[in-house]
Amino acid sequence: MEESESEETVHILTTLGEHLIDSILRDEPIDAIKRVVAEGAPLWYQNSEGLSALHAAAYAQDIDLVHFLIAEGAIWNAVDNMKNTAGDIALSFGNEEIYTAVRNAGIRAEMLLAVLSPVSEPEEPSSEFMVIRSEDDTAAGSTDAFLASKLKFVKDENGQEICVVKAGDDEIGVMMAWETGIMEETVKALCEAHPKAEGLKVLNIGFGLGIIDTLFQSLPNPPATHIIVEPHPDVLQRMKEHGWYQKPGVKILECKWQDSIEELLAVGGFDVIYTDTFSEDYHALRGFFEHLPDLLAGPESRFSFFNGLGATNLLFYDVYSHLAELHLSDVGVDVQWKDVNLSNERDVDRWGKTREYFRMPLYRLPVGSMARF
Repeated sequence: MEESESEETVHILTTLGEHLIDSILRDEPIDAIKRVVAEGAPLWYQNSEGLSALHAAAYAQDIDLVHFLIAEGAIWNAVDNMKNTAGDIALSFGNEEIYTAVRNAGIRAEMLLAVLSPVSEPEEPSSEFMVIRSEDDTAAGSTDAFLASKLKFVKDENGQEICVVKAGDDEIGVMMAWETGIMEETVKALCEAHPKAEGLKVLNIGFGLGIIDTLFQSLPNPPATHIIVEPHPDVLQRMKEHGWYQKPGVKILECKWQDSIEELLAVGGFDVIYTDTFSEDYHALRGFFEHLPDLLAGPESRFSFFNGLGATNLLFYDVYSHLAELHLSDVGVDVQWKDVNLSNERDVDRWGKTREYFRMPLYRLPVGSMARF
């Protein structure tokens, strides 16, 4: 009897959901749509093509309907079978107003989740898209699994140097040489025209292939103090083999940043801080944001991070870039953005056989500094 009632409920909700989507696509008046919703049509429902009511409203290019559905609880980040969100559909029509409405709904939703899950309390990622580079519980998505994994430093079929880790049946790129252009622009933004031209005090979280640390060391005036936090034993061994432990001014902390934060705070006064960790979610990154006021030397100091937040979809990337900016503002860090064109890299098969973690044509490079009051 209970199973029959459950099947009947599913049938009713499916029928109402289909009716809602069809009504929107038939361009019925908004009052008629509101009645269907009032009758219990589920806004979370997606049809056989993956379309939700919000997708349909984006196709209809009806901003009033989009606002209504969002206010009623439509899911901003639902993707259809083609991996498109309602925001992507709005962009395909060049409808900035609808795109902005969907994006702002995403920002509000994630901000609310952040309020309900304070950064001081351990938590699971609030969304599968809030992961910096990956979205599973293997070595790609779990810090403990990653640190226990074996890394391989190899060159792929295109001659590109990569560091990969086994995650399930896949090999995942931890860091890849195509990121060099991003790192070059990052070092320029952090160090060029820095008020303190000589004797910079630099902190980098996450060594990877050592691209950005090599660039720091290659500055006309190398850092007087260069602290690198790196926990993975295979990376540390490679650093030893390449002489990083003997470089003047370089100090390597063999642990996660969370385990070294007291030592880092005791040192303090950093002129430049960069972080690029693998397998950590946004919650961990936001936790690092909280320490910036006590780590940075002052208003002239600069901070950046590898901005791969949700970088498999333009809407997600936009939402989480704004979210990071808001959370940095909360701790007194102002962010300026610089767009780095990656179109040349996209023309080459830069991924080889590893999973893609960045699909955007532009990289949004964040440069933060303490707000002046």
